[in-house]
Amino acid sequence: MKAWLQRVTEASVDIGGERVAEIGVGYLVLLGVTHTDTERDADAMAERIVNLRVFEDDAGKMNKSIVDAGGSVIVVSQFTLYADTAHGRRPGFSGAARPELAEPLYERVVAGLRERLGADKVGTGRFGADMKVRLINDGPCSFELREGVG
Repeated sequence: MKAWLQRVTEASVDIGGERVAEIGVGYLVLLGVTHTDTERDADAMAERIVNLRVFEDDAGKMNKSIVDAGGSVIVVSQFTLYADTAHGRRPGFSGAARPELAEPLYERVVAGLRERLGADKVGTGRFGADMKVRLINDGPCSFELREGVG
């Protein structure tokens, strides 16, 4: 499981012209699932996202978690995080899990975040939808998180 986490001052997701999620300060998380990922990986990913300390404290050091910062999260499914671009000019996506495995694990990460942060602090895109994602990256600060062997 991979997450591309971006610290943001604001972010939103639109689907078909409808705004489905919007936050201020927090994280936009792009989440990819591979074939070997498990519920344990999903639980660990939610825990890591909540406890990652990348918000500045009073001394200007990255020492606060999203909980400490009072931030929110938007999670967007992103199978292209498992794209193979090593050969040729077109990426291959065989490393990404099929929807029947990926969607429940994506939902488990979201549920874990809602449990830890509160439902009102966690928005989502829609699994498999064509989404328009907007963000203002704060810093810019972006981090790759990995769980499992994928």
